[in-house]
Amino acid sequence: MSKFSIIPDGNELQSMGRDLKFYPVENSAPKCLSKEQLAQYNTQGYIAPLDVYATSEIESIRKYFDALLERVVAEGGNSYSISSAHLKYGPVYDILTERRIVEYVSDLLGEDVIAWGSHFFCKMPHDGKSVAWHQDASYWPLSPSKAATVWLAVDDADQENACMKFVAGSHHFGHMTYRESDSTEHNVLNQSIDNAEQYGEVVYDVLKAGQVSIHSDLLLHGSEANHSSRRRCGLTLRFCAASVRAGMQWNEKGIHVRGSDSSGHWWNNSRPERVF
Repeated sequence: MSKFSIIPDGNELQSMGRDLKFYPVENSAPKCLSKEQLAQYNTQGYIAPLDVYATSEIESIRKYFDALLERVVAEGGNSYSISSAHLKYGPVYDILTERRIVEYVSDLLGEDVIAWGSHFFCKMPHDGKSVAWHQDASYWPLSPSKAATVWLAVDDADQENACMKFVAGSHHFGHMTYRESDSTEHNVLNQSIDNAEQYGEVVYDVLKAGQVSIHSDLLLHGSEANHSSRRRCGLTLRFCAASVRAGMQWNEKGIHVRGSDSSGHWWNNSRPERVF
C-alpha cells in the first residue's frame, strides 16, 4: 500500500494551520486560455470543456487503462484504487506531464508548477457508488490554497453515466465544515458537505472523451451513482504552484512540470519504467 493515503488524517491537516482562501488568477497575458476563461475560473471556480487529446489519442489511453484495470483487479484492487499512479506507471506520468495540459494549468497557477497527483475514478456500469459533495482542499495537506484539479475524460461523461458536477462559485466561501459519510451513503470517499446547493448553481461537467475540465481545490463538487449501462472513467490530475508547501511528505510525490522550485521543497520524480 502507498504511504500517501488519499484520505489523510484530519487531525494532522488541522494542525498544519493552512491558508485556505481562494487566490484569484492574475494573468494579463495568458498563453492558452482566453481572458474570458480566466474570468470564469475566478468567478465560477472551474473551466470546461477544454480540448486536449484527439480521438485516436484518447482511444490509445483508454486501451491502456482497460489493461491496467484488468491487472489491478486481478491483484485485489478495484476501479477506484489506482492512485498516485504517476509514481508507478510511465504512461500515467506521460499524461500528467502532457504539455497541452500543463500549458492550461500554467495560465492559472503561474510559471512554476508542480504536478503531484493522479487518481483514476472509474464508475463501472450500474456501479451504485456516488462521490458526495466535497472540496479537494479537505483531503490535501497543502498550503496556501493555490492548487487545481484537471479531470480528464477517458470515456464520454454526461448526466446519464454520472459525470462530475460543480457548485459554481462555491470556492468563494472558503473551507467548509464537512461530516464523515455514513456507510449507507455508498460514498467513494469519506466526507460529505450537506445542503451544498445553497452555495451556488449546480452545473454538470459534461465532457467528451479526450476533453478536460479544471477546477479550484476549494470548489464544491461530486458525482452521482452510475445507474447506466455505460462506464464512466476519469483521470484526476493534481497541480499546485511551486510556492505551495505540503505536509505529510506529500512533497515527495512531485514532478516539476513548468519552471522550477528554487526552494527545493518539492521532489522532481523521474518517469517510471513500469507500464503495468
